[in-house]
Amino acid sequence: MIIRFQVGDILELKKPHPCGERRMRVMRSGSEVRLICLGCGRDMTLDRVRLERAIRRVLAGEETAP
Repeated sequence: MIIRFQVGDILELKKPHPCGERRMRVMRSGSEVRLICLGCGRDMTLDRVRLERAIRRVLAGEETAP
């Protein structure tokens, strides 16, 4: 099953980043996905297959706006 997400969406992962935050913002999508941690701002690139196994849920970018 392919998980659908777009640039700007927030992904909640199963395991937290070392800074303690579980949410990441999608900056680029493709066979490799570029993410930015919402806790510390760290920029990382993961291959899509590995990332799809780590996703708990997808939050649309508009849902998380204050």
